[in-house]
Amino acid sequence: MTVVTPYSNRRSHRIQNWHDANQQFLSQSLEQIRQALVENAVDQTELLNHELRAALNDDLLGEGVLGSSYDGQPFTVELIARIFDLNEFELSILLLCAGMELDGQWPELCEAVSGVAYPTFGLALSIFKKASWEVLTPSGTLRRSHLIEIGDRNTLVNSPLRIDERILHYLTGVQYLDERLQTIMSPVRSAIALVPSHAKLVDRISSAWTQSSPDTYLPAIQLVGEDSATFRTVAFHVCRQLGLNLHALPAEALPTDWQQLNTFSTLCEREYQLSNMAVLLKCEDLANEEAARQSVIANFIQNTNLPLIVTSRDHHRQHQRPTISLNITHPTSAEQRQLWESGLGKKAKNWEAPIRSIVSQFNMGPSAIGTVCLQGKAADSPEELQTLCRIQARSKLDELAQRIETRAERDTLVLPEKEQAILQALVAHMSQRSRVYEDWGFDDKSSGISALFIGASGTGKTTAAEVISRELNMDIYRIELSSVVSKHVADTKKNLQHIFDAAKGSGVILLFDEAETLFSNHSQVIDAKDRDANRGMNYLLKRMETYRGLSILKTNLESSMDSAFLRRFRFVIQFPFPDAKQRAKFWREVFPEGTPTEGLVPERLAKLSIAGGNIRNIALNAAFIAADAGEPVMMKHLLSAAKREYSNLERPLTDAEMKGWI
Repeated sequence: MTVVTPYSNRRSHRIQNWHDANQQFLSQSLEQIRQALVENAVDQTELLNHELRAALNDDLLGEGVLGSSYDGQPFTVELIARIFDLNEFELSILLLCAGMELDGQWPELCEAVSGVAYPTFGLALSIFKKASWEVLTPSGTLRRSHLIEIGDRNTLVNSPLRIDERILHYLTGVQYLDERLQTIMSPVRSAIALVPSHAKLVDRISSAWTQSSPDTYLPAIQLVGEDSATFRTVAFHVCRQLGLNLHALPAEALPTDWQQLNTFSTLCEREYQLSNMAVLLKCEDLANEEAARQSVIANFIQNTNLPLIVTSRDHHRQHQRPTISLNITHPTSAEQRQLWESGLGKKAKNWEAPIRSIVSQFNMGPSAIGTVCLQGKAADSPEELQTLCRIQARSKLDELAQRIETRAERDTLVLPEKEQAILQALVAHMSQRSRVYEDWGFDDKSSGISALFIGASGTGKTTAAEVISRELNMDIYRIELSSVVSKHVADTKKNLQHIFDAAKGSGVILLFDEAETLFSNHSQVIDAKDRDANRGMNYLLKRMETYRGLSILKTNLESSMDSAFLRRFRFVIQFPFPDAKQRAKFWREVFPEGTPTEGLVPERLAKLSIAGGNIRNIALNAAFIAADAGEPVMMKHLLSAAKREYSNLERPLTDAEMKGWI
């Protein structure tokens, strides 16, 4: 612990800076407390030498103490008195406790006056002028603001008093965040530049705070959106503009015990007064938190008077404290292009068109773009850059849906020419969005591209989605609607909301499987179950229409759809059951080039009245049978595999279908 040299021994010390001046001023202030102790000692002769007697001052805390500064900067004793509005008696008690920590002779002085070797309220009441009992109460500033701590004794006046450690170091000129806050809060720093649209939000928040009345709570700022990095950037620049020190506080770290929460709030307010601390309360990951946690958060927001920025995924109303809610969106397309060009440097000149395509596909924030650019500088092609974007965007969705590793090529997809043309048009819409919406001025960027794939199981719906994924170099995620739909429509909406929110800006294809789960006679309402199913389907369609990307709905129930329902999709593709000619083509292309075959007759195999998915299953199983026998794949192996597949389908394998195989 640093010991302040007594003022009488520091008179010859040359003051060179504010810190030295502050130390000397603190010593002078403590010397006056020492004098008060000496004057009230039982035996003054042993404690009071000639030099101290000459320095005695009848005005214990006069203008010489509170009115002093160095080069216009007030000393910490002056600041403490101002910040907490301490009267003469309160400041004397605080300095009495500070002397115990900073002067080795203090226990002897205290014992000479009161008989105990430490400061007490009783001691303060006996030696200081203008003493007041109200100062000792829990509502008094010293205890309410936790400037002093009271030890355990039988009576209040005889209990040991100790200055709070944070206040002690502040008096000596040392600044740091209270250690009780350090354990759960962290300073916010940002190396990310502001884009113009976010700079406007910074100015708006700064203006709201600077124009607020000093007699009321500052309005809380609620930032709503999906990008945590942008939250931090905006909050950081607001605080830097206003000279505030921003610290992040995870909402889950708030104490749930009300007494502890009250103490925590007081410490936060105190740190704002001592070091201009502002708080970034991070609530974006607490959408499903229990009611108790939400009430704790609300209490902290309502009752903690300091510059407070709250981040969340959704808007939350504050009933008492004024709150300004602002939506934090990703940078505009033009701003994102500028970020890419700045981050990629010279490479950006040759990749202008791919960058436009990336901005159209991925709606990314400055932090994500900066991360990709660091890796993208080593990329040899725009395709590598796009792949880096895909990887960057995957993290959230991987927990909610199944990412499909695509292998299908266009020539493996067996579809009539009409359906092939629709599929090609879909790919064109996705790949040319940037040119049509931005360059040509259609301004329909918020409108999603949705498709409905209709066909029996195995007719190629998933394969078609994989083909689109490969041609557009986009990730594709499968969502089993049966695992999303709940008997409560509110839960169904919540599950779907999580998926679309996670996919937002990621540039992925969403493939919703088992749509029959939500159809339930979409055009016909019989009971409450049908109404809930319709509400769930309508919510899904609404999110598909506004999802910035491609979303595909798969179903094999065409009969349950009306024309109004079909019009809600930009593309509707029928996947017919393949005829014999198409099945023969499947058989010709189903085996990879490295698979040894012998004597296969696609026209005979095409007699099996099955879809492409079943053909792939039979081919794969036959390959295992042949490999186990040490033979190339032959008709006999396919026959064994076909019997197993038909058994799984619970269908008989007829003589007409097997005729001429062996």
